[in-house]
Amino acid sequence: MIENTQNLQLEVADLLVQALNLDTTAEQIELDAPLYGDGLGLDSIDILEVALVVSKRYGLQLKADSEENHRIFSSLRSLTEYIAAHKTK
Repeated sequence: MIENTQNLQLEVADLLVQALNLDTTAEQIELDAPLYGDGLGLDSIDILEVALVVSKRYGLQLKADSEENHRIFSSLRSLTEYIAAHKTK
């Protein structure tokens, strides 16, 4: 299970890098660093882009007005955990 989690974390990190054309590699994204602001430096438009890509890739229903979004997108780890628990693809 740990290997699958690590694979998914790397896959999601790579998805972030590709979707947003980040000047970093998937391996350089820290699991617990904030995605917003000081961590990865994403803004609300970037998060919308990530939500769209993640929804398409994993068959998730992410709603823009969900109160869970702040928690879901707080770090790579929390996003990966959410995907692992809710993905349909």
